[in-house]
Amino acid sequence: MAWLITKYLLTATVVVIVSEAAKRSDKLGGFIAALPLVTFLALIWLYVEKQPQAKISNHAWYTFWYVLPTLPMFLAFPLLLPRLGFWLSMLASIGITVVCFGLFSVVLRPFGIQLLP
Repeated sequence: MAWLITKYLLTATVVVIVSEAAKRSDKLGGFIAALPLVTFLALIWLYVEKQPQAKISNHAWYTFWYVLPTLPMFLAFPLLLPRLGFWLSMLASIGITVVCFGLFSVVLRPFGIQLLP
């Protein structure tokens, strides 16, 4: 149980650091948020918990493919925000991400990359 609490605290700390940095500097906050800190933590957790190398490797592999369809959201959100407000822009961004992910998974399927079951 202590290990689980430690994982929660360290992972939450990353989110707090990003949000606090973003308050002080848009560029610094964006830079820190763009770093794969959560992925690094997940890889560390998997390694420390003695998961097989194949599982750790697959996590990194799929993270790469899952990140790509989220990128359009980072362009759409700042464009939508002044027009729709925060919450509608968030909802639209989620919709954009879901659509991009679905299309991306269809495009990758012929190449043997199966993102959806």
